[in-house]
Amino acid sequence: MPAAANQTRIAVVAIGGNSLIVDNKHPDVAHQWDAVRETTRNVADMVEAGWTTIVTHGNGPQVGFILRRNELAAQEVHPTPLDLIVADTQGSIGFMLQQTLNNEFFQRKIDRQCITIITQVLVDADDPAFTNPTKPIGGFMEEAKAREFAQEGWQVVEDAGRGWRRVVASPEPREIVEAVAIEQAVRMGWIVVAVGGGGIPVVRNAKGELRSVYAVIDKDRASSLLASQVDADLFLISTGVEQVALNFGKPDQRPIEQMTVAEARRYIAEGHFAPGSMKPKIEACIRFLQHSHKADAVAIITNPENLGRALRFETGTRIVQ
Repeated sequence: MPAAANQTRIAVVAIGGNSLIVDNKHPDVAHQWDAVRETTRNVADMVEAGWTTIVTHGNGPQVGFILRRNELAAQEVHPTPLDLIVADTQGSIGFMLQQTLNNEFFQRKIDRQCITIITQVLVDADDPAFTNPTKPIGGFMEEAKAREFAQEGWQVVEDAGRGWRRVVASPEPREIVEAVAIEQAVRMGWIVVAVGGGGIPVVRNAKGELRSVYAVIDKDRASSLLASQVDADLFLISTGVEQVALNFGKPDQRPIEQMTVAEARRYIAEGHFAPGSMKPKIEACIRFLQHSHKADAVAIITNPENLGRALRFETGTRIVQ
């Protein structure tokens, strides 16, 4: 068992499900292994620099693959329900991260070991998201196929002329069920993979028992909540751009090195961040800082290859109190 540090600096690092699929033309598992090895080298650098790290991850593409397998095998075997799909991807992606991180630690002679915790996230059964499903899952399809899914009880929507997709609710995460276990593991020195795919959404029934609900949770929101619950020093979102920018994609685009929570809120109000892209990441950072008990807590957004430089304040975008 790794030795616990006397003064542990805790970082929650949220990586996207697409971090495992760099090239859409090569989504196979062998190429996913190559991608995850690159990602974990950057995380291992953080651990080597003294951070006890919790890694969270997305699972969008992987969920889509399993849903497609359900469709292709429908005449042969029973389908896998969505809660088990999220659990499956927590296990498989967690395994990949766990193995590659532990290999990095072994090669570098770092006295740390990574474990994966299958994570449930409590949501409100009355969350309005359940009456307005908006989160796309699975691949695009023709309208006729979408109508077949609708007859099976799925919600389907037409997506900006690109085809039809299934959508499910994306309720607000309220509590990380395994947060205490995750924090205890971190305090003992373990590197933890948790909240994969935003966690498995659950509610409590009349008896107080946990039951899965048909929904998915935004990975960055759940990661932000976890960072708050374990009182992390750093919340880092690894995404597709080196820095957040104002007027993104326009001739007057301007990168942001640092902004306060108040400035971030103002930029959101001014419409600088796209709702399906950077806006939820900025909102997740704001939530973390709002609930942090540490005055020097910081959130950082950057791309995987620049994690180290961002921690040295050489690049990335920092959001501070």
